[in-house]
Amino acid sequence: MRKRLSLSFAHLSCIKPNVNTPKLFSNAYPAGRHLLLLFLSIYISLPSYLSCTLSISSSHSPRMALFLCLFFFLISSSSACDRCVHQTKVAYFSKASALSSGACGYGSLAVGFTGGYLAAAVPSLYNNGAGCGACFQMRCKNTTLCAEQGTKVIVTDLNQNNHTDFVLSSRAFRAMANKGMEQDILKLGLVNVEYKRIPCEIPCEYKNQNLAVRVEETSKKPNYLAVKFLYQGGQTEIVAVDVAQVGSSDWSFMSRNYGAVWDTDRVPAGALQFRMVVTSGYDGKWIWAQNVLPVDWKVGVVYDSGVQINDIAKEGCSPCDDGSWNSR
Repeated sequence: MRKRLSLSFAHLSCIKPNVNTPKLFSNAYPAGRHLLLLFLSIYISLPSYLSCTLSISSSHSPRMALFLCLFFFLISSSSACDRCVHQTKVAYFSKASALSSGACGYGSLAVGFTGGYLAAAVPSLYNNGAGCGACFQMRCKNTTLCAEQGTKVIVTDLNQNNHTDFVLSSRAFRAMANKGMEQDILKLGLVNVEYKRIPCEIPCEYKNQNLAVRVEETSKKPNYLAVKFLYQGGQTEIVAVDVAQVGSSDWSFMSRNYGAVWDTDRVPAGALQFRMVVTSGYDGKWIWAQNVLPVDWKVGVVYDSGVQINDIAKEGCSPCDDGSWNSR
């Protein structure tokens, strides 16, 4: 049973995200935004079985906020693991195009992800777009019909059906079956499965790609920039993005427009660098891409960030399953 929790507190300055370079703090955020990001590091570490509504209030003391912050951090730490096993049902779309044109905004690029093994995820996993690009392994529970290792999928769309956690592409749905039984599983249309989140492994899922940035067609120099992140590795979520001119410490924050797309109307001049906060371990971590967009960046072009993400965000659950699914 899910526990519903409502908290209201003031100042949150509990955990500083891990930093992969000291230069990142040479120009700190404005105080309000910095505290918000520090709070976010704690919030994203809460166990997945807690559904939390959190709001800022001036009626509580910073000391109480700190206590609550550390309290829930300890809860999450004590029950966290790399991979949690969940039970659900899954259905499928007959055409992969239904998923590639989905809410994450990947478009035709999605068909090339993991060979077209795509999934639409429920709102709790889609997570307002932060779950776009997440990788999962799942296998159906009919041992006569289905293979032991199951199949791997990547989230490219939002599933509003509350009867299933995922709707898969037909290719991914068939891949759960034992050899020669692909049509049998398709005839069922809906199967019971167990699933777990797994890292998106670069040699397998993305063929040695770095994290890439695609400039969206809605971008217009010099006043508006929209970018989409592609080929995100690891088992993480991007929760904040900043952009600045290369060599500058004057950062502008970007907002999630939808899915994997982030935008800003405060576009720095010149070549552009990005920094991102991603979920990692029990909190957050900075990733810095120092030279991504050239001075003459163009819409519709995909640019190599020069970095990749390989971190794993902890989950709160029981049971854990950090092993390989080769047998039941």
